[in-house]
Amino acid sequence: MNRSKAAGLPRRGARLLAGVLAASTVVVGAGTGPAAAAGPGGAGPGSAAPGSAGACAGSGPLPRACAQPGDLIDVTLGELHPTQAVLGFDQVFYKLGRYGSDRDEAAGGFNKRFDDWCETNGQGEAASVSPGARLDDPASFTCTVPLGQETEKSIAPMKTAVIGPGGKLYLTDGHHTLTSFLEGPDGSARLPVRLRVTDNFSSLSTAAFWQRMTAEKKVWLRDENNRPLGVEQLPSRLGITHFRDDPYRSLVYFTRDIGYEVPDGATEFLEFSWGSWLRGKHDTSAYDLTSPGPYLDLVKSASKSMAALDADAVVDDGKTAGQLGRIAEWNGGKKETGGEFAKLSKPLTDAKPGKLAESLAYKATVGRAPACTTKVTGVRNGPLTVTDGVTCVDRAALRGPVTVRAGAALVLTGSTLEGPLQSDRAAAVQVCGSSLTGPLVISRTTGTVRFGGPGCTANAVTGAVVLTGNTGGVQLAANTVTGPVACSANVPAPENTGRPNEVRGPRTGQCAGV
Repeated sequence: MNRSKAAGLPRRGARLLAGVLAASTVVVGAGTGPAAAAGPGGAGPGSAAPGSAGACAGSGPLPRACAQPGDLIDVTLGELHPTQAVLGFDQVFYKLGRYGSDRDEAAGGFNKRFDDWCETNGQGEAASVSPGARLDDPASFTCTVPLGQETEKSIAPMKTAVIGPGGKLYLTDGHHTLTSFLEGPDGSARLPVRLRVTDNFSSLSTAAFWQRMTAEKKVWLRDENNRPLGVEQLPSRLGITHFRDDPYRSLVYFTRDIGYEVPDGATEFLEFSWGSWLRGKHDTSAYDLTSPGPYLDLVKSASKSMAALDADAVVDDGKTAGQLGRIAEWNGGKKETGGEFAKLSKPLTDAKPGKLAESLAYKATVGRAPACTTKVTGVRNGPLTVTDGVTCVDRAALRGPVTVRAGAALVLTGSTLEGPLQSDRAAAVQVCGSSLTGPLVISRTTGTVRFGGPGCTANAVTGAVVLTGNTGGVQLAANTVTGPVACSANVPAPENTGRPNEVRGPRTGQCAGV
């Protein structure tokens, strides 16, 4: 889900504010102590079953399965399971462009990511930010609402989660924001944030859990073309690589406060509902969505269609335009040169550029993967040799060595590889959002070599990484490597796009500082 919830909190949430939060602690899953060490759900060997009286008693951190509606829980981004398979990538690109820019600081403010983190954490906005502050170091900045002094107003915009079987955490609001944190300048799966629990379904079986989630519309099971999906097709974790891009979801984001506004007590998946309706009215493929002019034309046309609807017109799934917040007068009754449309239209050169300009500037840095000629999915045992064309390995499990021959290309996305990856004279090699075990030896590639970077979620590698003599550009960004990294004779030298890698081993040659 992708909206801020303005509705009041459950009574338990009020008790939480009056009681436990006064001690500046989180009741459930604080990430320290015996419960955290026991693993998901906190139920280690010999402990009581999650949700039982024994498991939920005591004064220390409690198992996640004990969390109740209204409880605030400490989590890391890597623990969260999405409940939708699509994002509006251009919305994420806007945030990433803003997070990676120094415009906010140049204007005398704080980088927007600190405001967004404080709001997501139920703590208002940034109050102070030290030089070199990072989101993964909460001691390096402060928020206007200190821990223990949260109010119903500050908690209302927090992102939300449902506790599922085994104490797993299912994110039900905030996929765009938290993905932006993950892909941002200081993002990783270990980044901490707090969420508000809306439901505890941990006692249900997996099948019953998804039936309940579907019945209560806490999951969005449509793909980027608005076609039905099964729950097994949902991403297993956050990261832009693991989602599909829906341009209509981005379009709706840019029409906010021009064609619609988020109403109090908004329905779930409001933006997706508007996107479903716009899909039948406007063809995004007819516009150049890399250029501000055509994109603004599309936003203007779409938002005028939204504002022109009668309040009782059905938009999607029985929801009316009025329920979905359509604005009675386009752009608040102002001309194109004023109001929110004028703000959106400001170019990147403006002192306060519009969201669209920042989105497209970041989008221009995102490299495109070559078009697939062969696809590999599912489980594959044994060697994989790429001899020609472009082989795309998508959300697959490979058990065996992978070899890329001269002139061929490999795109490995959201997959696991148990075995070495070797490439010599390939046309391109791209690895995003994947886990690899075994040495990676990539040499003399004529096109791009990408391991992380804009639009490419970072990877986890166990084994040596050796990059030699590649001439098409090498991006090695934000990856976690357990083993040595050695780079030499690459032209140009490898870059980390401002997101250093975490290397647990020696770094040598061109990768000494990457």
